[in-house]
Amino acid sequence: MLTELAHPWEVARESALREERGRPRQRAAGAERKPKLVFVDRLLVTLVHLRHQLPHAVLAELFAVDRSTVSEAIRQVRPLLASRGFAIPDRPGLRLRTLADVFAYVEEGVDLRMDGAKTQVRRPQAGRPGRRAFVSGKRRQNIIKTTTISDGQGRTLLSDGVRPGRTHDQSALRTEGIAEQFRTRPTVKA
Repeated sequence: MLTELAHPWEVARESALREERGRPRQRAAGAERKPKLVFVDRLLVTLVHLRHQLPHAVLAELFAVDRSTVSEAIRQVRPLLASRGFAIPDRPGLRLRTLADVFAYVEEGVDLRMDGAKTQVRRPQAGRPGRRAFVSGKRRQNIIKTTTISDGQGRTLLSDGVRPGRTHDQSALRTEGIAEQFRTRPTVKA
């Protein structure tokens, strides 16, 4: 059973497998593979990655696990943090959950920094739909890209928009609605 945390390519693959089987997947509750990191460690790995932008390979060495384990932990925890919203230390009670919230907060005179981070991922299996979408044109590696917005002090305000590596950063600005936010709020500078 797929959760809301699944990536689009996982959904497409599971749909194709369901078509072949002719029925949904039959798996008992709790039959998934057990995580190599407990939840607290997965949360810590994700927070360190978001705050310091350490590569997954470095975090894997620090936690004595494989890089793919770190990537999976970040992929699981990141949406949970995003749904909770990002807190602002000097404004108790304020949580930024959407792009519009971030731009409304930044309009008050906060410096805005945006970054499109690239994370290397495993090469998708041969014959898998959308396999070429992960190959970056510049690096010729299989990567995913994320958009992170922070303030002038480096505090993360929003981390959203996981997309395949082939997507250009300018295309992401348009499709994620960031360009529209700049158009509607001309006083915001990044």
